[in-house]
Amino acid sequence: MLTVTLPDGKSRDYSRRVRPVDVAADIGPRLAKATLAAEVDGQLAGANDPLPADGQVALRLITDKDPQALDLLRHSCAHLMARAVMRLFDGVQLAFGPTVTDGFYYDFEMEHKLSEEDFPKIEAEMARIVKEDEPFERVEMDRAEAIQFCRDLHQSLKVEHLEDTLATEQTVSFYRQGEFVDLCRGPHVPGAGAVGAFKLMSVAGAYWKGDASRQQLQRLYGTAFFSKQQLEEHLKRLEEAKRRDHRVLGKQLELFMIDPAVGSGLVFWLPKGAVIRHELENFIHGELIRRGYQPVYTPVIGNVHLYETSGHYPYYKDTQFPPIEMDDGEQYLLRPMNCPHHVMIYKLKPRSYRELPLRLAEFGTVHRFEQSGELNGMVRVRGFTQDDAHVFCTEEQVADEFRGCLEMTLFVLKTLGLDDYRVRLGFRDPSGDKYVGDAETWQRAEDALEGVCREMDLPDMHIERGEAAFYGPKADFIVADCLGRQWQLGTVQLDYNLPGPQRFDLKYIGADNAPHRPVMIHRAPFGSFERFVGMLIEHYAGAFPLWLAPEQVRVMVVSQKVEEYGRNVERQLAEAGLRVTGDYRAEKIGAKIRDAQLQLVPYMFVVGPREVEEGKVAVRDRLEGDLGAMPLEAAVERLKTEIHDKTVRKK
Repeated sequence: MLTVTLPDGKSRDYSRRVRPVDVAADIGPRLAKATLAAEVDGQLAGANDPLPADGQVALRLITDKDPQALDLLRHSCAHLMARAVMRLFDGVQLAFGPTVTDGFYYDFEMEHKLSEEDFPKIEAEMARIVKEDEPFERVEMDRAEAIQFCRDLHQSLKVEHLEDTLATEQTVSFYRQGEFVDLCRGPHVPGAGAVGAFKLMSVAGAYWKGDASRQQLQRLYGTAFFSKQQLEEHLKRLEEAKRRDHRVLGKQLELFMIDPAVGSGLVFWLPKGAVIRHELENFIHGELIRRGYQPVYTPVIGNVHLYETSGHYPYYKDTQFPPIEMDDGEQYLLRPMNCPHHVMIYKLKPRSYRELPLRLAEFGTVHRFEQSGELNGMVRVRGFTQDDAHVFCTEEQVADEFRGCLEMTLFVLKTLGLDDYRVRLGFRDPSGDKYVGDAETWQRAEDALEGVCREMDLPDMHIERGEAAFYGPKADFIVADCLGRQWQLGTVQLDYNLPGPQRFDLKYIGADNAPHRPVMIHRAPFGSFERFVGMLIEHYAGAFPLWLAPEQVRVMVVSQKVEEYGRNVERQLAEAGLRVTGDYRAEKIGAKIRDAQLQLVPYMFVVGPREVEEGKVAVRDRLEGDLGAMPLEAAVERLKTEIHDKTVRKK
């Protein structure tokens, strides 16, 4: 007898072998038709996968309304695409076909060089497969049988994967659809007909298993949705994303540059971009001082032994620049993290409980050797500056200090108009081997972090095992921009390990005159200035709020006869602390306004003979258009109020 418990707490008993779709049919035929897959005791399973013969299981049926459904659909569509490619071209070797953000890809080894010219015929073949609506059938084999099966199919990449990566597996699964069979963990939608709309997006090169020493494959990208309307909306968002691409806008607006002659992934902040960064630095610096932080500056390089002690060097060795060998045999490393440097400041002298919490903050530049294929403008770089800080506190102070760090991050997001976010708690994967410290310490840290977050009732908070830093659990803020794209920005991390005896052995003298171990909190509301500003460029489409705008107001004259008055207005605006330029060219005023609009200047002050006579300026708002003439003092006050309030206006 099998007892199936549903999410509403109700249960059903079965004396026969049933599948999730059978349970759905017992509830109602419409639900059975809508069921795409299921969650069985927390694990994804196919709608047609048999449930256990007896015992008890918790079952949740998945339809196209479920957040997991789209990923499931795209995984299945990757198989449809691979099947179509194999039908159209000879000698296709299958690699892997996972889902990615907004779609999926499949890697192939084949003689034919895929191009966008091939997309229409591949899509047409995929459409035929969808129309045939053959089911996805799961087939399990023991590994030895699976190896021979793949040999018979002449799929050498799959054979290698079975012999190497899956060498410890006793049994493996395949999914069959018509003549197409693929090694796959699954699950999939019941049949190809569930795919309502799809589109091939691009083709690129990729190495087998990401190893540059191995053969190069062809990676075909696509996306899929349950309806054509969803696909069309997605394509519109992609077009808007192209318009907002920070790499394009950064060049057009002269905000930043990256020059291969200097090095890939190394950002130059140009004067206008430097203004944005400077304003953000001033903003966060003011908050740091108000919240009791002490600014410090530390070296951007350090002895390798420092990072060996912290654990950064062995744990992140593959993503760091090679050590620099000195003549005396010592090795130095471009710092990958600021925390070991702040630890050394803590260790400068004996500490008392009266000094805690000690809050050290730094705009610290770090370096990581990201692979060239992963670099992306400002948002994925090799050198970046974090708005980093570390709090050293007693265990009794952990809750308040962690809460304070979270509140600061929330304040930053609110100020910048980033009000669509969720919080991801990154906890240790108990089966993982990348973590330092014992299980008891980790449990204590995770309980403390989760307790604070639940008290604050943070939005859409959920726990993800395996997402912790190697030294402790963390709370990451996942922020959605105006297009709904998600960015991992601010982070707050709790650390019982770096202060521990196996690392830096930090201590303070308590009220009982005995030594105690402090707890360490790592926090960075922005994450890094490069990534954060890159995201803001795209979120605002380059049109920054007035307080951040590199050029806040532009004075323009209708004719050169009033240039003297215009320059006097420009001077007074500059004296009032506004970032101002003047346009005194012998051009028509319409052309000057159009240029300022294209350069996303928030305000334009237009002056002509009437404004000179009345001692006023004609104010033009980039968003609202002509606001009419007003005294210069009133216009300045309007702008200064908007800057002081850090107003974020939306068109």
